[in-house]
Amino acid sequence: MSTNVDTTGTTVAQRIAQALPRLTRSHRQVADYVLEHPLQVATLPIDELAAVVGVSVATANRFARALDFDGYATFRAELVRGFESLVAPVERLRGNLEHPTTVAEVFATALDESRRNIEATRQSLDYAACEAAVQRILKARSVYIGGFGASAWLAGLLQHGLDGSCNDVRMLSSVSGVTHAARTLMHAGPQDLFIGLTFPRYLTDTVALAQIARGQGCAVLALTDRPSSPLAPVADVVLYCQTETSYRPNCETSVLALIEALTSAVALRAPRAVQSASRILQAVRPWLHGAQGLARSELPAQPASAAPAGARKKNKKSPT
Repeated sequence: MSTNVDTTGTTVAQRIAQALPRLTRSHRQVADYVLEHPLQVATLPIDELAAVVGVSVATANRFARALDFDGYATFRAELVRGFESLVAPVERLRGNLEHPTTVAEVFATALDESRRNIEATRQSLDYAACEAAVQRILKARSVYIGGFGASAWLAGLLQHGLDGSCNDVRMLSSVSGVTHAARTLMHAGPQDLFIGLTFPRYLTDTVALAQIARGQGCAVLALTDRPSSPLAPVADVVLYCQTETSYRPNCETSVLALIEALTSAVALRAPRAVQSASRILQAVRPWLHGAQGLARSELPAQPASAAPAGARKKNKKSPT
């Protein structure tokens, strides 16, 4: 049945609005669900949509035709437009589930994908950007790290890796939420650095904090996946990482490899790197298995240049 809907350049929501006076009760039931959950519907095949709404598959298909689509497939394709990066992981997982495989095959595939992503990241690295990233980290008075969702765990590992080489490294993702992170950034300035991590699906929190940091005059370093990432245009320096995977939204293994490379380079370039490593070892000694009986005198000594000036002067006056 023709609905006389003007479909030129219209979105699904606009088509629903135009066709609404002519929709049947069951079609309006589907329309209400689509308008309330467009992203979820974009991931549902017709039988799952019909089940969740409580109508027949035929009704769901007729609803799509009432909006002047050829059928449910074209309706869903139109709904997906603009959500591609968001629904892609769901579609990949659905495709994988349609082709059953063994646990061994999943392990092999996942490990192969991690290896390929790390290699692709290595091949595409801009080493001038790597050098700039290391210099900015070491020059910064304070380093603020922002990452949310899955990236929050990676941000924590980045903080852990930088903590031994930098005087002040602060994690902005915490139980206090993004508003507290924004307040914390009010103390940042031109001497500081903000490091943001975000990958598909990109989170607006990280981008918003990067923009706040820029507004404070703070330099911005981004760890993300591609130039089209919303974080890339905000950053002074960008390190890109390949994160494609079949089973999850992103491959975190390649991001962690990039973080380890970055923190290793910072550690090697940091002033007094050996002294810092020695101080950390002495600090954590009581918690190291097998080191409880090790006296502090048996640990690697700090070079004399690392000892406080007052202490060196006192030693000179000590009787022999």
